[in-house]
Amino acid sequence: MNLNQLTIEEARLLLDSGKITSLELAHDCLKRIKSLDKKIKALITLGEPEALSQARLADERIGRGEKGTLLGIPYLAKDNLLTKGIRTTAASKMLENYIAPYNATVIAKLEQAGAVLLGKTNLDEFAHGASTENSAFFTTKNPWDLKRVPGGSSGGSAAAVAADFCLFALGSDTGGSIRQPASFCSVAGFKPSYGRVSRHGLMSMTSSTDVIGPLTKTVADAALVMSVIAGADKFDSTASSVKVEDYQAGIKKNIKGMKLALPQECFGDDLSPEVRKVMDQAIADFKKMGAEVETVSLPHMKYGIPVYYIITPSEVSSNLARFDGLRYGYRAQNKKTDTLNDIYLNNRGEGFGPEAKRRIMLGTYALSAGYYDAYYKKAQAVRILITKELEEALAKYDAILTPTSPHTAFKIGQQDQDPLQMYLEDIFVSGPALAGLPALSVPAGFIEGLPIGIQIIGPKFQEAKILGLGAKFQEATSWHKTKAKI
Repeated sequence: MNLNQLTIEEARLLLDSGKITSLELAHDCLKRIKSLDKKIKALITLGEPEALSQARLADERIGRGEKGTLLGIPYLAKDNLLTKGIRTTAASKMLENYIAPYNATVIAKLEQAGAVLLGKTNLDEFAHGASTENSAFFTTKNPWDLKRVPGGSSGGSAAAVAADFCLFALGSDTGGSIRQPASFCSVAGFKPSYGRVSRHGLMSMTSSTDVIGPLTKTVADAALVMSVIAGADKFDSTASSVKVEDYQAGIKKNIKGMKLALPQECFGDDLSPEVRKVMDQAIADFKKMGAEVETVSLPHMKYGIPVYYIITPSEVSSNLARFDGLRYGYRAQNKKTDTLNDIYLNNRGEGFGPEAKRRIMLGTYALSAGYYDAYYKKAQAVRILITKELEEALAKYDAILTPTSPHTAFKIGQQDQDPLQMYLEDIFVSGPALAGLPALSVPAGFIEGLPIGIQIIGPKFQEAKILGLGAKFQEATSWHKTKAKI
């Protein structure tokens, strides 16, 4: 048995029955990483000694009769989550050797639960991108086709789960960065409601939309991870105190009679026949399970991309201002520095990559005197319209169904010189992010051998409903069971 191929549910049963140990599980995952990551390049940092130590501790806890959802389960974390003692780079030259003095709240919760951290995964620099080509270190490759991208910015986490390097991974989603790579890599990717999971220790990209969530082999596994990481946090004022749902009960509920909405704006003539065919089959599967499906109009959804790409660079320009090379971060060497401004220009000019610089400049422009009202303020007004429109639809329907992505994974280098085309990757996933709604990408089929997913969007703080729909879809289909042949 290749233990690294297990789901969390399967591993939990074997661990609790004593048939396997956490140390054996960790060893199998580490062996898989060492043998294949030279091809895929999903990891920036491998923490083997730390992982084996944590696995031994987990085995001791299990040996004492302790029970726990994630006790002894190996996982990987996106490298924009702070990990005490293990470097956190954000895939940027600016933080290439940075070691955080504390753990992010989600990492601390997982450590307390006994989960085993194997290492840190690659991403687009500071999470700026949709392909993981913007990493300062290397491009991660899609396990389904090594010539293609895994999506982004959580591409390293998605590729790692698809390649069975771990049993689950953490990603961050600002405008689709968990869901889009989940679609490209045929894994489950869940973006919780804004405020459902603490952002403390997540390197801020867009503070008003950033969310941490799991990438897993099944939706049921995503529910298990959420049961550990969700909840309020005294270190994060944006973390909600709304009671966390019982996710295990939620995924077991019958979906018969549930009402699902199909936005006609997501199924226009520009949607490819291949993606439409996948969506039609998924809709038919939901109908077989007793769900009711109706077409609706959400006319403001089309403004999600322009709104997102004004608000996001604006917040990026503010959040990245702290990285100047003076207090910490990259420091330019052998450069003429007659003034403080020279130091800033050299450190930031060399420390940031092209996409980070592009977003800083766009955001600074949108926030500047004379343009704030015309761009940023207008974008926030339209964001309110998008949010209201989605909330009104979800007051009538249990969930909204859309494609996750308009296509399958594209080839490495195909779009990296076209920023506008890259921004359009978020066309179906930016709306729920702007509205702070929970959204799930579930594997739903293949197009010419490449995976593609469907997106399920739900009401705020009703994650259990969305996870339940996704879990029932996976019970009725087998797309998620097909493995990439690496």
